[in-house]
Amino acid sequence: MKNKKTKKLKPKSNKKNQELGQTKNSAKLVLFIFGIGPIIGIVIFLYSKGFFNSPNL
Repeated sequence: MKNKKTKKLKPKSNKKNQELGQTKNSAKLVLFIFGIGPIIGIVIFLYSKGFFNSPNL
C-alpha cells in the first residue's frame, strides 16, 4: 500500500473576508462618529457660550 499524500483543502473564504472587511470598516466608522462627534459637539457648545473668548478687563 502506498501512502497517499492528502492535500489540505483551503476553504474558499473570499466572501467571508469581504464581509469581515466591511465589518471592520463599519466598526471604524462607528468608533470615529461616537469618538469624535461628542468632542466636536462640546467644542461647538462651548464656543457658542463664549468659553474661548478672552475676558474683558
